[in-house]
Amino acid sequence: MNVKGVFREAVQALKFNRQRSALTTLSLGWGVACFVILYSYGEGFDFALRTSFQAVGQDLILMFGGQTSAQAGGERSGRPIRLELSDVDAIREAVPMVGAISPEIMMGRANVVRGYRNQQLSIRAVDPVGYGKVRNMTISTGRWLTAEDEQQKQRTAVLGAEAAKKLFGEIPPEGESITLNGMTFSVVGVLKTKTQISNYNTPDNECVFIPYQTMSLLRDIKYPQDIVWMPANPIFRKAAVKAVRETLARTHNFSPTDDRAIEVIVFNEFMKEIDAMSIGLRVLLGFIGALTLAIGGVGLTNIMLVSVTQRTKEIGVLKSIGATRGAILSQFLLEAMVIVTAGGLLGVLIGYTVTQGIQTLPLLGPIFKDDSGNGDIHLKISTFAVVTSTVVLEMIGLIAGLLPAIKASKLDPIDALRYE
Repeated sequence: MNVKGVFREAVQALKFNRQRSALTTLSLGWGVACFVILYSYGEGFDFALRTSFQAVGQDLILMFGGQTSAQAGGERSGRPIRLELSDVDAIREAVPMVGAISPEIMMGRANVVRGYRNQQLSIRAVDPVGYGKVRNMTISTGRWLTAEDEQQKQRTAVLGAEAAKKLFGEIPPEGESITLNGMTFSVVGVLKTKTQISNYNTPDNECVFIPYQTMSLLRDIKYPQDIVWMPANPIFRKAAVKAVRETLARTHNFSPTDDRAIEVIVFNEFMKEIDAMSIGLRVLLGFIGALTLAIGGVGLTNIMLVSVTQRTKEIGVLKSIGATRGAILSQFLLEAMVIVTAGGLLGVLIGYTVTQGIQTLPLLGPIFKDDSGNGDIHLKISTFAVVTSTVVLEMIGLIAGLLPAIKASKLDPIDALRYE
């Protein structure tokens, strides 16, 4: 029997058992659809989590003053180290691996007044150019602070999304005036809502941002509370941190190996925990999907074994007229592969239809009152999920079809013809 004949016999057998073939195909298709949809959910969850974590800064590095733990340069241990505004210029000049940098002063629970509304908000004084780049500041309306605002000590302010709502409600804040601790400022912009799961101090949505030099009208700015910066390239991150420590060690006379003298928080290092959570979820969802596929494979094996039993006489007839053991084996394997291929195509189609129909599932958006969709789960068919489910399904088809096919090919034609 040639290949064409084997294929024709396999198709005829499937047509003869339409209901059984259709149900088996549907069960396999459902297994593939579950795997594709679950994996799509896992990838969407991972993207939402990473995006929300990185909202604090794409590659943020935060530095605070600390206390020396070792003697250096004739100085005693236990000496407090306080960051100074001049440190920012020293780092800019000495460490070219630093891409952007800004000093920062925070005034928590400052009295902010607009008309009859009085709110306790956090004020952040920052360098307009460096801070906007480091902290991923995206403007919703108006503009961000400029270098001119900084140089001229302009009394301009940018509001976080939640701060704008508290002060102005639905009224556009741009061009309006607010009072910060008794001093009048002009609102020049409002930030887009940040779906932000990582913070230091107050979330950006609830802050008021002003130029760093303008803060000198309210308080002394020689000693920033922290310095934020980012490497020019992520591959230079470790080297940049080391170089910045060495620069500050020379300036403040402490050992560059004294980690407690200056506290450095590299936010990118926390991505390991985020990645571990995402990988764990994807493994769990993938395992559930794989179990669904495996159940479909068991069903296919049972169906093929039943098919061999029911067609024992047919196999005897085929062998008696010259069908070889290889032809019988190929026919049953081909039947199994046709079913799994059809099931795979059906599953991918169902998965695509479901993900396109749902598209977005809420996750962090409702918590942060963000309707932009940045913190939500976006379902999208993954090439990896499609390829993986297809390969696994074809392997299941081979295994599920091989055992019944071997059993059928080994049947003695005389015993098969006498089978009742």
